Amino acid sequence: MPTILKIARAALLLAQFLILTGWAWLFFESREVPKAGLRSESRTVIFEVEKHKGVRAIAEELKDKRLIRKKWPLILLYKFFYSPQSIKAGEYQLPSAGTSREILETLIRGKIFLHPVTVAEGLTAREVVDVFLAAGFGQKEEFIVAFSDPTEILLWDPKAQNLEGYLYPETYLLPKGISAREIFQKMTAQFKVVFGEPWRRQAVDMGLTIREIVTLASLIEKETSRPEEKKLVAAVFHNRLRLGMKLDCDPTIIYTLKQNGAFEGRLRTKDLKFDSSYNTYLYPGLPPGPISNPGRKSLEAALYPSGEDYLYFVSKNDGSHHFSRTFREHQLAVKKYQR
Repeated sequence: MPTILKIARAALLLAQFLILTGWAWLFFESREVPKAGLRSESRTVIFEVEKHKGVRAIAEELKDKRLIRKKWPLILLYKFFYSPQSIKAGEYQLPSAGTSREILETLIRGKIFLHPVTVAEGLTAREVVDVFLAAGFGQKEEFIVAFSDPTEILLWDPKAQNLEGYLYPETYLLPKGISAREIFQKMTAQFKVVFGEPWRRQAVDMGLTIREIVTLASLIEKETSRPEEKKLVAAVFHNRLRLGMKLDCDPTIIYTLKQNGAFEGRLRTKDLKFDSSYNTYLYPGLPPGPISNPGRKSLEAALYPSGEDYLYFVSKNDGSHHFSRTFREHQLAVKKYQR
């Protein structure tokens, strides 16, 4: 009997020794840095986890890419400490000189790498699509379908037939694989955040719909890029609308010419007679809808124009404009700046 107890004790001690040795091995192995990367030369690498890929396959790929030294420490760490948590598919920014533990924790947290994509103010929807395509997101046909569905904005603009004007210009952080519809949902959601309750009340007080404000803002956005001029341009348009004058806004013609594939690079005299409801040289009032996707400053200017009684403005050919109250003054300015 004593012999059996001795054997049992020896076996227990051996088991404890093996367990402690195993934990020590796992502890040190999980903190080993790949030979390919040193802490002093640490950089990051984009690593993609594909859908439905298991931990073993992920560990194998990490090893192949020399992001970890051995696959088994990572697999065992997952089995003992993180299972059954799943690793979310997507791109991750991993350290080239990271440990198995650091990398596994990054994957488990699901902190997917987000690509920054900047959409400039004043782009048309077609130009917005080109920005995302150039950044490697989606297919053109997918964007066209998403753009043509105004569902996201109908409560704000019941007349909307598409999302022109509501794709808010901003820098967006997007994961790889996001759909065109999801991108446009983010953009229209951001528009709604910016165009908050105070602005909606102001539009009502002015007797204008959100669509009319956004349309006016899109004209302002295309006419000037200078923040200090936006409310002056807005004043000109508001004053003209109040007096029943045509807006004579060149960008509206350029927009409709481009939509019809008829723009030749610059406006010509014949273009001023192009028959379109967007031609503000032919038809008074605002065009049927936005001609670009305006930013905050232009939206604000449309809602809060300056109190000036200007009716005209002309480019000084340096990015700024001269504003006039009378047609005579405007003619002199045109003669001075547009020789």
